[in-house]
Amino acid sequence: MEPNLPSTIRHPKSPHGFTLVELLVVITIIGILIALLLPAVQAAREAARQVQCRNNLKQLALGCLNHEEVYQRFPTGGWGFAWTGDADRGTDWRQPGGWIYNILPYIEQQALHDMGAGLPQPQKYTAHLQRLTTPLGILHCPTRRKAIAYPWSVGWGTYQVVNAAQVSTSSVGRSDYAANGGDFYTSPRNPIEPLWQSAPPNPAAGPANVAQVENPPGQMTSNARTTFANVAQVATGIVYTGSLITIADVTDGTSNTYLVGEKYLDSDNYVTGMDGGDNEAALVGDNMDISRWSGLSPLSLWPPSPDTPGLYYPGAFGSAHTNGFHMAFCDGSVHMLNYTIDPEIHRRLCNRKDGMAIDGKAF
Repeated sequence: MEPNLPSTIRHPKSPHGFTLVELLVVITIIGILIALLLPAVQAAREAARQVQCRNNLKQLALGCLNHEEVYQRFPTGGWGFAWTGDADRGTDWRQPGGWIYNILPYIEQQALHDMGAGLPQPQKYTAHLQRLTTPLGILHCPTRRKAIAYPWSVGWGTYQVVNAAQVSTSSVGRSDYAANGGDFYTSPRNPIEPLWQSAPPNPAAGPANVAQVENPPGQMTSNARTTFANVAQVATGIVYTGSLITIADVTDGTSNTYLVGEKYLDSDNYVTGMDGGDNEAALVGDNMDISRWSGLSPLSLWPPSPDTPGLYYPGAFGSAHTNGFHMAFCDGSVHMLNYTIDPEIHRRLCNRKDGMAIDGKAF
């Protein structure tokens, strides 16, 4: 039997709280867990962004293919960066707008495409300017930047749009995606200066007015015919100035030819409009903002590159993703390719008709 203890004796109480050492240990453990979890969370978020980017390209490629199914040709490249789309001018050589404008009806943007249709010129041009300022989520890679309007400063390598209301400064919708122009850089002035009177002060901007291309109504001018033919003679891609490419023209095979892909940007200029390949609007005609190539020429290659601060590289494909860049092919499939892809393989994938075999494992 346990003896009776004096009433003055008490059992010691359990200590409460942490010692300083214990608190430091807990903080250290929490810090380690955060350090381990944060990269995983960031990787998961980037994976989700890449899925969205891939889906954007898939929808753009399907828009191009639906256009081809309806009109028996891929969307035209239009007349140059000083022009935007005109809903009253069809989808062939008469259409000054580029490929993005022409697929708007096939990416659930029919109303945007038709802005200005049937209106007198002043009201039409005002509507065209409004359309240029409209950003589209499908045109933006979420890894790179938000789908908002970005600065458009006339005077810094940027020119007034001939068939839109004239302004000095504004903001416009842009695109993180570009069509395959081929393995040889082309524009309204490349490989040969255009015969039409050009929109000042740059022959790459396109014609000065509609009459340089169509005169009388319904008839192509001889200068326009020669200018378009000069570009078509060397262009090897799907979209270029005045292009009217069909599936049958993709003789290397639709699964071996790029259609649309991510474009390279100087990461210092995501939001400034100061990159020469990102200073115009998404809904203008053919230029480096909406078309890209594998090189200045077949012998001067532009390998794809990850976005890099301070690196001016406006004609190339690339992306904001660190592990590769997405490309949609002419069969509608979308692949992520490594930046280490052989530049020659990349060139061949840009050329729709060189007849050179490509190893399916090469990309």
